[in-house]
Amino acid sequence: MSDAPEADLPAPEPAAALKKTPPGPKGAAGRARGRRGKARDAGKPRVVVLLPNAGRPLFPGAMAPFSISDKAAVQAAVAEHDALLGVVQTVDPEAESVKSLADLYPVGVCARIVKSLDEEGEEEGEEGGGLLIRGLTDRRGGEGPEAPFGLVLKGRHRIRVKRLVHTEPYLLAEVAYPAEVLDPEDTETRALALALTGQIKRLVKRSPVFAKDVSVLTPPVPAEEAGRLADMAAVLTSAARERMQEILSAFDVKDRLGRAIRLVKEELRLVGLQRRITKGIEEKVSRQQHDFFLREQLKAIKKELGLESDPKTLEINRFLERMAQLKCPEEVTRVVNEEIDKLRLIEPASPEFNVSRSYLDWLTGLPWGVEDRETLDLKKARRILDQDHHGLDDIKERIVEYLAVHKLKGGSLRGSILCLVGPPGVGKTSMGRSIARTLGRKFFRFSLGGMRDEAEIKGHRRTYVGAMPGKIIQALKRVGTANPVIMLDEIDKLASSYQGDPSSALLEVLDPEQNSQFLDHYLDVRFDLRDVFFIATANVVDTIPRALLDRMEVIRLAGYTEQEKVIIGRRFLLPKQLAEHGIGTGQLTVTTAGLKAIATGWAREAGVRRLEQQIARVCRKVATRLATEGDAFVPVRIAGPDDLKDFLGEPRFREEALSRKSRAGIAVGLAWTRMGGATLEVEAIAIPGKKSGFKQTGQLGAVMVESAGIAYSYVASRVGDFGIPADFFDSRLVHLHVPAGATPKDGPSAGATMACAILSLATGKPLRRKVGMTGELTLTGRILSVGGIQEKVIAARRQGLKEVILPTGNEKDLKELPDEVRRGLKFHLVDHFDQLVPLVLPRGR
Repeated sequence: MSDAPEADLPAPEPAAALKKTPPGPKGAAGRARGRRGKARDAGKPRVVVLLPNAGRPLFPGAMAPFSISDKAAVQAAVAEHDALLGVVQTVDPEAESVKSLADLYPVGVCARIVKSLDEEGEEEGEEGGGLLIRGLTDRRGGEGPEAPFGLVLKGRHRIRVKRLVHTEPYLLAEVAYPAEVLDPEDTETRALALALTGQIKRLVKRSPVFAKDVSVLTPPVPAEEAGRLADMAAVLTSAARERMQEILSAFDVKDRLGRAIRLVKEELRLVGLQRRITKGIEEKVSRQQHDFFLREQLKAIKKELGLESDPKTLEINRFLERMAQLKCPEEVTRVVNEEIDKLRLIEPASPEFNVSRSYLDWLTGLPWGVEDRETLDLKKARRILDQDHHGLDDIKERIVEYLAVHKLKGGSLRGSILCLVGPPGVGKTSMGRSIARTLGRKFFRFSLGGMRDEAEIKGHRRTYVGAMPGKIIQALKRVGTANPVIMLDEIDKLASSYQGDPSSALLEVLDPEQNSQFLDHYLDVRFDLRDVFFIATANVVDTIPRALLDRMEVIRLAGYTEQEKVIIGRRFLLPKQLAEHGIGTGQLTVTTAGLKAIATGWAREAGVRRLEQQIARVCRKVATRLATEGDAFVPVRIAGPDDLKDFLGEPRFREEALSRKSRAGIAVGLAWTRMGGATLEVEAIAIPGKKSGFKQTGQLGAVMVESAGIAYSYVASRVGDFGIPADFFDSRLVHLHVPAGATPKDGPSAGATMACAILSLATGKPLRRKVGMTGELTLTGRILSVGGIQEKVIAARRQGLKEVILPTGNEKDLKELPDEVRRGLKFHLVDHFDQLVPLVLPRGR
C-alpha cells in the first residue's frame, strides 16, 4: 500500500544491496526478464511492478511523494525495470493487500522514481539520466518489519492493467498503453480547452498556491496539450479520489475536458465559500481585537490623566466608601471584606461578578447604625394627631403614652408593635402616616393582602436567579434609616401555599424578644429591628393566627358616628374635594344638614370612604355645570336630602320603619354589619296542626342557627315559669325569621332577641315598642357580652328607639361611648334572661 509521506523516512539501502537481492523466483524472473526485454518500447515496458495506491491518483506529468513500505517491489523496479513503477488505485482505500485484479482500478499510471528521501531529509536524484539511490536496507538490522521510506514519483503514461503475473513477493503485472482519442481539428475540443484554461486561472487567482505550476498556461493551448491540461486541472482540485479516478480513466480527451471543467467549477464554489467563512472570522476577530485595543488605550489614557480606574476598582472603592460612613457590626464588616476580596478575583464579564456586586450593594446600602432623631414634644404630637384625624381618641392617647415613656427613658424604648383593628375606611392607614409624622420618623407601607410566599418576608437565598431580600430589608434600604415606622397593611388577609406561610415568617419580625437578631435569607447576616415601630392593620382579628396576634397590642377603631362623619366631612373631605375639582368655596356650599343627609342616605358604612366618594360625585356634577354654563353659573347650595337627588339620585339606604302596631312574636334586635350598625325585627309564628318542631330562615350562619336553637330550647324548657300553655310547643311548628333574607347573617349576639320573640309568641303578649336589645343567650339563661356596641347604639338612635338593653359585661363599652351617642337613650344592663323579661313584658308573665 502507498500514501503521501507524513514524516522523515529512513535512508535507502546501498546500491550493492539492490544488486545482490534476487528480484523474485529464479525461473519466473528469468522468463519475465526475457519477455520485458523484447516488449520494452521507448520506456513503455509491457510488464511492470505495481504499486497499489490508497490515496489520490497520480497523473501523467505530475510529481508526488509516496511513503513506501514494500522494499522488494522498489528494488525490483530499480534493478530490472529501469526505475519504472505502475501506480494503480485500490478500490477499497482501507484494504491491506491486493489479491486479484478486482481489488484494483483497471487504469493507472506508469511512473518513474525521481528522488529518494533519507531519514535526515536529504535527497538523491537523477544525474545524467542515472538514478542514484543510496540503499534501501533496514538500518535497524536483523529480522523484523520493514521501515517505510520516501520516494518521489513522476507520472509518465496511462496504463491499463491486463493481468497479474504474480503477487508475491511483490505485484507484477502485464499492462497496455491505450492511445488517447483526440481530434486536433475539433472546434468543440478547442473550446473546452479554452474554457478550462479560464476556469483554472480563476481558481489560481483565488487560491494562488498553484500559481507557479500553471504560470505556463498562455492561451491558446495547443490541441495536443488538451489532455495534459485536463490532468493538471484535476490535480489542482480537492475532489474525491473516485472523481479523480474517473478523469484518469477517460482516454477520450473531450470527455476528460468536460469532467475536468465540472471539477474546477465545484472547486471554485468551495473556495468561494471558504473565503467567505474565513473573511467573516477574520472580520470578527479583527473587530474584537480593535475594540480590545481601543479599550486598553482608553484605560491607559484615563489612568494617565487620573480620571478614573477600571470599573471593578470603581465598584470596590464605592463599597469601601460606604462602609467608612456606616457603623456596621463586626460580623457585617467581616462578610463585606470577604466579599470584596472575592470581587477582586472575578472578571467583570463573568455572571458571578454581578451576583457579588448586587450582594455588596445590599449589604452596604442598609442603614447600619443610622437613625432619625425623634420629636418628643407631647403637645405638638397631640396637635398633629388632632389635625390629621377627628375622633380615634384611643389610638391618639396610646401614641402620646408611647412618646411620654420614650422621653422618660432617654430614647431607649424599643419593641412597640400595634395592631389597628376596625372596619374599612375608618382611617387606619392614614393614622400610620400621622404617627410617623408625629414621631419625626420615615414611613413605609406595604400590603400583606394575598401574600403567600415566605420569601416576601425573609428574602430568597442567593443561589436562585433574581434573588433579592424580603420586604422588611427593602423597606429599610428605601427609607435609609434603622428606626422607621413600617405599616403592615391587611395583616388579616395573609395566605399560605406550598411556597410557605408568611404569617410564620412574621413571628420573628413582630416579636420584640427575637427581632433584634432578624436574619434575612438573602443577606445571611443579622439586622436589629428593635428600633422599628411596626403598625399592623386588620378589619377583623378572627383570621389572624393566634401566635401572631399575641405579639401585637390590639387597638380597636370603632366606626364613626353620624356627628363625627359630619365633622370629618366639613373639616377634611369637602375642602379636599373642592380643591381637587377646581371649585371655589362660594360656588358650592354644603350645610351640616346636607352632610348629614349624605351620611345617612348614601354613606352609612362605618368609615368615611364612601362619604368622600359621594362628596366627590356632587363636586363632579357641579364642576360640569360650572364648565358648561360659565358666567351664567348659579352657586349651588345643598341643605338637605331634597337638594341631593339631582346629584346623587335616590338614597341608597332607607330606614325600614318598625311595625306601627305591636303584635306578639316580634322583637327588635341590634346588629353589627360591615356597613355599620342596624336594627332587625325578629319575627316568629306558630303553625298549629303541624308536627311540633322549630324552623329558622333568613340566611343565618352556623353560629346564629345555634343561637336560635338555644333560644327555642330555653323558652320551651321554662313553659311553666313564663305562663305558656303546656301543650304549646307539642302541637305547633315554630318558625323564626330574621328579615333581609338576601343578606347573610351570623354571630351569637341575637340570642336574647330571638328568645324574646319566641316568648312573646308563646305567651301571646306583644313586646314593648321602642325597645332594642342585644346579647348572647346560653342554655342556662345567662346574657353574655357582645361586640360592636357603638355601632348598635348609633343604629338605635337612628331608628328612634328610646331604650336599649345591653349585657352587663358591656358596661365598659357603654362608658366609652361619646356623649352625643348616648344622649336621649335609656340603657338597661342585664346578665340573665329573667332580668330581661320584665323590661320587655312589663305587665308580668
